[in-house]
Amino acid sequence: MRSVIDAHIHLDWYEERDRKRIVEDLSSSNIEKLISVSYDFDSCKKNLSFDHPKVVTALGFHPEQALPSPEEVQNITELIYQNRSSIAAIGEVGLPYYTQHGDFQDYVNLLEHFIILGKELQLPVNLHAIYEGADIACDLLEKHEMTRAHFHWFKGSETTQTRMKEKGYMVSVTPDCVYEEEIRKVIESFPLEQLMVETDGPWPFENKFEGRLTHPMMIHDSVKRISELKDEPLDYVYKKLQENTCHFYKL
Repeated sequence: MRSVIDAHIHLDWYEERDRKRIVEDLSSSNIEKLISVSYDFDSCKKNLSFDHPKVVTALGFHPEQALPSPEEVQNITELIYQNRSSIAAIGEVGLPYYTQHGDFQDYVNLLEHFIILGKELQLPVNLHAIYEGADIACDLLEKHEMTRAHFHWFKGSETTQTRMKEKGYMVSVTPDCVYEEEIRKVIESFPLEQLMVETDGPWPFENKFEGRLTHPMMIHDSVKRISELKDEPLDYVYKKLQENTCHFYKL
């Protein structure tokens, strides 16, 4: 069966009716699991409340917003400790690129806190770090000898990509790989063994997905695109992507 895992989705951001529909569709859409990442403390709590065998949670603080208070960082950290055995990762964490609300170094320090925590608890980190931010994230990962890093919807220079490939970090692509040249190049650059697929839903997409609710079933279009670009049989690509994600997240 051609099943696949959505390695990065904000399930808690969907309207209740849409979230219910997505969860109900998982089996019929051949979606094996969803990794629902968190945005802030309230998002962490909401993600933890989902009780479905195909929904796995990651806890963290999204960097594209104002920095959290020390109390919120402590609350999220405590949640991670308390739920260590049931969560898949620390995430979404990283560095801002599109917005910045304070001293950039404070964002770097916050990311370092989560990387240290991931290393201590033997949990992978699900990262929002693109372009220059990816290099800083790599610096921190190497500093703390943290190898289990997943750069979601990755974008970055060839130099950064080479560095990441050498370290064995994972990257995931969204359905925009169907129409975005930059993402096509990422797929061609990284070996299949370091690729995963995601939606980053409910983020909307263009081209053939214009006007549609972002649904994990869109990942099947991504897998077909990867198969074409890698010139590998479709069934083999499905198998490898699922193996990659299961192995990385210990699913």
